[in-house]
Amino acid sequence: MSGTYAVRSGTWCHWREQLEASGEVRMHRAAAEFLVEFGGLNLEIDGRGVSCAREPFELDPGLCVGEEDRFAGWGADLGCALFPIGELDRGRFFLGISEIGEVFLVATWVASFGIGDAALESLILGVMPQKRLRSVPRWRLIRSVATRSVIDRWSHVRPSK
Repeated sequence: MSGTYAVRSGTWCHWREQLEASGEVRMHRAAAEFLVEFGGLNLEIDGRGVSCAREPFELDPGLCVGEEDRFAGWGADLGCALFPIGELDRGRFFLGISEIGEVFLVATWVASFGIGDAALESLILGVMPQKRLRSVPRWRLIRSVATRSVIDRWSHVRPSK
């Protein structure tokens, strides 16, 4: 297992500004405390884990810029405020943290690694996260309804020959 730490002091303030600029997510105390302790951690791990493969992860919220709506949408569906904290498996999945310190895998579904240090341990040891939501989140449905209405509006237009 190899890993590195980026310079950590004050880094979370930069991440906060980047991600809060969208107005969709707000850094809460649990996120700030987690990032002060672990922000910048980049673990290149692989191999067999306890209940799933061990995957590399990087605790850099800046990697989640542009995905704020995903975190806001899933947070609303979970009934909590999710703040982005990094990536899992080189960007295949995102990681977020709730106000109580629960760390989530965030993709087209949401799963929990646990709370605080136990979540970090689960990530390192390759413990499969517990699925919390599997359906399409409301924010995706709203987008798809809007997209469908645009398609319906223009479906009568045929390209000229």
